[in-house]
Amino acid sequence: MSGTDDDAGVDGGASDHGFDVARRVARGREADLYRDLQPTDAVDSAAYFAPDSGGGLPVLSGERELVFASNNYLGLTQDDRVQEAAAEAASTVGTGAGASRLLTGDTLVHRDLEARLAETSGTERALAFSSGYAANVGTIAALDPDVVFSDELNHASIVDGCRLSNAEVVEYAHCDADDLRERLADCDVPGSWLVVTESVFSMDGRIAPLAELCDAANRHGAWTMVNEAHATGVYDDGGGIVQRDGLAGCVNVQVGALSKALASQGGYVAGSEELIELLANTARPFAFSTGLTPTAAAAASEALHIARHGAIRSRLWENVAHLREGLTDVGFEVAGDSHVLPVMVGDRRAASALADAVRDRGVVAPALRPPTVPEGTSRIRVAPMASHDRVDIEDCILAFREAGDDVGVL
Repeated sequence: MSGTDDDAGVDGGASDHGFDVARRVARGREADLYRDLQPTDAVDSAAYFAPDSGGGLPVLSGERELVFASNNYLGLTQDDRVQEAAAEAASTVGTGAGASRLLTGDTLVHRDLEARLAETSGTERALAFSSGYAANVGTIAALDPDVVFSDELNHASIVDGCRLSNAEVVEYAHCDADDLRERLADCDVPGSWLVVTESVFSMDGRIAPLAELCDAANRHGAWTMVNEAHATGVYDDGGGIVQRDGLAGCVNVQVGALSKALASQGGYVAGSEELIELLANTARPFAFSTGLTPTAAAAASEALHIARHGAIRSRLWENVAHLREGLTDVGFEVAGDSHVLPVMVGDRRAASALADAVRDRGVVAPALRPPTVPEGTSRIRVAPMASHDRVDIEDCILAFREAGDDVGVL
């Protein structure tokens, strides 16, 4: 049963088949598993925030805070060129697609974005979805694999895609190509096999060993699917780790996000002509959803152009190096090897206390605690942006140093 004995309705009668959502929420809060929404006035490197007002109108705080908690890695949400591209699309094409793209929702703006994505990815075609979640779920389900070999820390959308595909799922140890090789060798299920991994894991900042994973898959004739959500736009030529490592010819399915470094909304899949034709016709989240809005498509297309042809990626990596060095110098353990900088704390209460103390000093950076991360590995996820200046980075380091001293983690 999906419900529980607690799911009595208002009257609590034996014949009531409703849901006691209030009790569920209360229990979640008691277990410290719930987060409150925090409305903000802008998606930027600094912003004003408001406490969660429930259904009421939020009231912004009086002080602007530095944001080191966003996936807006290149800081392009406030870029004039990106905003102008979105405004022009709204004026000329419309604010919404109006229908599934298989009906009348396919526009020239979508096709321009997809052409740029395919060129960046080094593939024949690309297909834009209304969200990165939809891209992952829809692609895995449409491929209909018999077996999926999935990194044990893959994103929830990959996990859900595996479930919907009804494939046999074999988890391999996180970023462990040797373990994947063993599991491939031990598998005796006939049919189609799919190896799925993220390239940059956003909770630990770790980069998957894609070349080794591809080699393991190729030895067994399996396909490889790489989710570049947190890498898209940040690496070589505005691509991800696949582009950085020259693996476009080895990866059968590239999935990425328009909603992070590309400052928009949506996701995409890049691959062969045949793959995109299959997905356009059989991926249910694509076929049965209204198309990505023209404004989002135009914004992402312009952001991708900026990422490929400007100096903005260099500014991001300068900030990453400066912040990693500064946090390490003051005594923190900074994990990962990407632009995501997890400050390792360990104890969940200490992590929460550190995040609160950092927030008191005007820096927004969340604590990640179980069940989001394994027990004993709680951390603060720090994500600098290209739009942070040197003073912002120094202020962040100072906030962590003072907060770490105050809560006793340094």
